[in-house]
Amino acid sequence: MSKLSRIRRRLPRLTGPQLAVVSAAGVLCAGVVATALTGYTGVATALLAMLGGTILAGLMLLYLRLARVQKTGLAAQRDLRTTVEEMQRRLVAAVERERLTAGDRHLELAEAIARVKQITDRKAAASQLLTLPREFEATVQLFQGFTPRAPMPSSGDFALNPTDLLELLHLIRVRQPRLVLELGSGTSSVWIAYALEKSGGRLVSLDHDAGYAARTRAALAAHGLTEIAEVRDAPLTPVGIDGRDYPWYDPEALADLHDIDFVLIDGPPASTGADARYPALHMIEKRLADIATLVFDDAGRPDEQAAMTAWTDRYQGLTREGELLGRHAVLSFARPPAMAAARA
Repeated sequence: MSKLSRIRRRLPRLTGPQLAVVSAAGVLCAGVVATALTGYTGVATALLAMLGGTILAGLMLLYLRLARVQKTGLAAQRDLRTTVEEMQRRLVAAVERERLTAGDRHLELAEAIARVKQITDRKAAASQLLTLPREFEATVQLFQGFTPRAPMPSSGDFALNPTDLLELLHLIRVRQPRLVLELGSGTSSVWIAYALEKSGGRLVSLDHDAGYAARTRAALAAHGLTEIAEVRDAPLTPVGIDGRDYPWYDPEALADLHDIDFVLIDGPPASTGADARYPALHMIEKRLADIATLVFDDAGRPDEQAAMTAWTDRYQGLTREGELLGRHAVLSFARPPAMAAARA
């Protein structure tokens, strides 16, 4: 029984009309066989015709069933396509909303940055306007003190501004140095040379940029100051201090310099690396006169502040005089008597 049940479950289920057709076909087949065996050929022929009709009716029913199945499949495909298209529309709409939201946020951020930049530009412009009278007055005083023999190179930007130059030349005029060392060259080299021409001093400038050094030499030659000032090419080379290498001017450029009594530290530029000017005092301390003045440009920057603090902690006799009106800080160096005697 179990085997027959399994066979029944595996057979396709028939509808009522299909079952009727199958039953009728079975009966007709049996009738055809029976009449043919008993000699009733006419009846057998009629029954055979009826069997053909029954088979045809069954085929029609099968066709109609397949047509309904196909129709149902097409309807399911349409429903599935509609569902997929709806999901796509929803997904695109969600992405578009997110894109618009991101665009709005980007626009808000751009507007905020523009507002901050506008405020910053206003403050910078206001600050520059406030400094204009001071720089103009400094420029007038500079040209009252010297009569240049050729057009002067411009000041500002990377060069010292007029206020810085005026204060620097005031220090040189008051302290009367015999040998000035300038780390970095440019506009300041020409002005310092004019000041030393009056006082009888000498200037040696170091520059790591050969092209910039050549322009400074040309400016000095145009002003007839080559007997007073010299610009030396000093490419940056690694110098070791306390186990760390710093890019600094080639020490060979300093080999013949002694008793330097005034130093302007205006290089190397910060773009060459962190703590770019920290090596200066380590490299020149033994070449300084027993009494010397050091002027540190860009003294407000963190690296320069850290360098000055480290120097005053490390070297006896080095003290800070304070900041000038511009970007400079002034340090005084007085070698302790015992060290001065040993050096002598």
